[in-house]
Amino acid sequence: MSTTSSLALPALVIMAYLMGSISFAIVISRLFGLQDPRKFGSGNPGATNVLRTGNKTAAALTLLGDAAKGWLAVWIAMRMEADQATIALVAFAVFIGHLYPVFLKFKGGKGVATALGVLFAIQPWLALATIATWILIAVFFKYSSLAAIVAAIFAPLYYVFGSGVAWKTSAPIGVAIATITLFLLYRHRANISRLIKGTEPKIGAGKKA
Repeated sequence: MSTTSSLALPALVIMAYLMGSISFAIVISRLFGLQDPRKFGSGNPGATNVLRTGNKTAAALTLLGDAAKGWLAVWIAMRMEADQATIALVAFAVFIGHLYPVFLKFKGGKGVATALGVLFAIQPWLALATIATWILIAVFFKYSSLAAIVAAIFAPLYYVFGSGVAWKTSAPIGVAIATITLFLLYRHRANISRLIKGTEPKIGAGKKA
């Protein structure tokens, strides 16, 4: 980034955080007249919980919206020809915005879709490899949370091992992806506990009271 454009760094990071703070689970649920996703099921404002309403269209739009904001924030930084460190900060900011949104008193979702959007902006093939991992685990084990956890763990590994073969890598971006993975694991700590106990609901489980 040039000397002049480097002055836009704080604005880019703040913009990314505010974009991340928009909860499409809540926006879409209200548009479709559905119950607030924070008040049933897992209580998580995300696509998986919206799916528990039985409305697949609303869940799909939630997934798309949350992923799109992650992609758009990073894409804007790239279009502005930001350096790799700035892009990494923007990627992390939009993700953290979803987890701790200022519009929802810092109580947001787990960030899987937003993280995926970030990966698509950074390297589409990396995102596709991560999606393939999610699908594989979800199909065989029927747990959305387990699929997300495994995919999150593999994402930074794919990024590193694909260096010089499938894509170019940079240390700041690698650190950002690894940090996002750590936050994803932290946000899934309750799911991990339920998976160990065998009480985690499977994909397709109905809406809880």
